Amino acid sequence: VQLQAYGGGLVQAGGYLRLSCLASARTFSRYTMGWFRQAPGKEREFVAAISWRLGSTLYADSVKGRFTISRDNAKNTLYLQMNSLKPEDTAVYYCAARSMLPATTTTAGYDYWGQGTQVTVSS
Repeated sequence: VQLQAYGGGLVQAGGYLRLSCLASARTFSRYTMGWFRQAPGKEREFVAAISWRLGSTLYADSVKGRFTISRDNAKNTLYLQMNSLKPEDTAVYYCAARSMLPATTTTAGYDYWGQGTQVTVSS
């Protein structure tokens, strides 16, 4: 599975962005998908995940209520709508795919990774 994340950019605090992740797999609908982020000098951390079965979602506490993960299986695309952005959201954002259930928050739980897209939130 090849993943390509895009949609990052520079935005002011309080603004919004929508990230997208295009997957190559013809069986995209059978993959649990996740978003992670990595700020400079920090470890990669979980942001959100959505399972292929029932579309169940998980969110990190730090983004709950501000970010929304969704997927369009017909377009092989994963999304992350990010609202009310804060400077601490600045990071490289990665999409990831997992062939198993349930959705997980650990990086080790994902088999495939995209190349990342930079999100910078200015104060």
